[in-house]
Amino acid sequence: MADPFTRRLASLDEAEAAIAEILATLGAAAEGFRAPPPAPTTCCGRGCNGCVWEGYYTALEFWREDARERLTAAE
Repeated sequence: MADPFTRRLASLDEAEAAIAEILATLGAAAEGFRAPPPAPTTCCGRGCNGCVWEGYYTALEFWREDARERLTAAE
């Protein structure tokens, strides 16, 4: 299975699976970390430029990078 910190996420299910893997890894390393960004609930479904989903996946990318840095620093 691909690295949950870097694999491309193409759906909410894939994002939630990556989040679960990262949280499990952080838990196994006894590293506390902030919660991941919440999934949007306000999408209108029109494919807007700047859709809330774009913001979510961008925030999630930063969260994954920060989580990876946290684990690397703990080693």
